[in-house]
Amino acid sequence: MSEHKVERANVLGVGVHALDLASAAQVLSDTVTARKKGYVSVTGVHGVMEATRDPAFTSILNRSLLVVADGMPLVWIGKIQGRSGIARVYGPDLMLKVCEASVEKGQTHFLYGGNEGVVEELRAALVNRYPGIQIVGTYTPPFRPLTQREETQLQDIVSNCSPDFFWVGLSTPKQERFMARYLDELDTRVMIGVGAAFDIHTGRTKDAPSWIKNLGLQWAHRLMQEPRRLWKRYLMNNPVFLVLMGLQLLRLREFSLDQSHNS
Repeated sequence: MSEHKVERANVLGVGVHALDLASAAQVLSDTVTARKKGYVSVTGVHGVMEATRDPAFTSILNRSLLVVADGMPLVWIGKIQGRSGIARVYGPDLMLKVCEASVEKGQTHFLYGGNEGVVEELRAALVNRYPGIQIVGTYTPPFRPLTQREETQLQDIVSNCSPDFFWVGLSTPKQERFMARYLDELDTRVMIGVGAAFDIHTGRTKDAPSWIKNLGLQWAHRLMQEPRRLWKRYLMNNPVFLVLMGLQLLRLREFSLDQSHNS
């Protein structure tokens, strides 16, 4: 499957690819096999709202190899727009799907992000879950932009192991900006921003039950776990998203897709 043939939903000017979990994982594996490069934006309402406030960030999303629907609202909008192939591609699930398939194929991984000690815990958890998985490097970045010395250090570490998949566990929009900035400077193939996946797979954050996810209420589950950090994101973003999306669907306001996207 080629990512260039995948239909996209227009969600407030962000092009979301109409894929399910299995087909998204296949695109990533095919990209590695073809020795091509790209980054993947796992995007929900928060990412889309960040894009409405920053045209440069919209461009970053639309230049992605893939933009996949991390939340059910994006799936519902895609269905309304006739994109029948769209399904939720939850970041933590995508990570496990790709990791599982990579064992037989001999594809390698690099873990970047998280608080102190998280990448080591995640490496151990993945090795335990998928015996034979090749995690060839890890890096815990500081909570600030990398210095020139740190950039060089990271480039050296990555060039020594040349990972196929480079997993970025920061947060939106930080992780997408990082991938767009460093894709061409790091010796890796596919970079995937998976946000909270690092904390979920190490047990630091409790994942929501399936029924909550299917109802599109995972934001409420996360809000209850981290109210001080997330209240502004959800309680301010969600109502505005609904209003803007209503205007777009009713054709009262136009949101055109950035022409710099991969399509």
